Amino acid sequence: MRVPDPDRRNLLEGQVALVTGGGGSLGRATARLFLKEGARVVLVDRNADSLRTAQSSLDDVNVWAITGDASAEADVAAAMDSVIDRHGRLDVVVANAGTPAAVAPITEFDVDEFDRTLAVHVRGVFLACKHGLRVLSDGGSVVIVSSVAGVRADAGVSAYAAAKHAQVGLMRSAAKEAAARGIRVNTIHPGPVANEFQSGIETGLSTVLGTDATAFLDRQIPLGRHARPEEIARSVLYLASSQSSFTTGSTLVVDGGMST
Repeated sequence: MRVPDPDRRNLLEGQVALVTGGGGSLGRATARLFLKEGARVVLVDRNADSLRTAQSSLDDVNVWAITGDASAEADVAAAMDSVIDRHGRLDVVVANAGTPAAVAPITEFDVDEFDRTLAVHVRGVFLACKHGLRVLSDGGSVVIVSSVAGVRADAGVSAYAAAKHAQVGLMRSAAKEAAARGIRVNTIHPGPVANEFQSGIETGLSTVLGTDATAFLDRQIPLGRHARPEEIARSVLYLASSQSSFTTGSTLVVDGGMST
């Protein structure tokens, strides 16, 4: 049994963190690590069933769940205000909500699907910043979960790549606006992660590529495998905590070398 180190101070002790897309595997992994580091965590997700499952699996009195759509301004504003009403503060916002985009050549890509993808990934991040920065404590942190698709692209993923690249522009603007308050804003760019979200992307990508996308992507990754959600969560913690106290406006790529 591991014996706690009495001299070690938890990285997020006394802080409050809100995680959108909290019902997914990466949201859960991030919440679990934040809780271990002393935070109170608020999970937001539009899927009430996934949210209940996440809250149950974490099984911690310091977890609170709010059902809401990250792309709906009223939901986001209400979630931020609810956190302040309940906890009196907000120190970390993790903009993690996402949805798998369809995979198709640009010439065949459905316009409504393109708009839906940008609504979740771009408007969702914009709203998280707009309403998160309104209530965030000075010295806090915003972590935007982007993707390796935000620093590169592949055939068939024009909507997803465009959305993830747009997140970087939003982050850089927000970082400059928030710097006077000591608030740091950064993006993290995971490579393929072994979870249900990525599986949905790879199913469609396999059709476009004409080969198994999972094996194809593993060949593109120098480390030769997909990441585990817990590995990405550790990098989110770095950007959320004082360990990255002089890091803002940055793109942290955690992709096993895929984009090199």
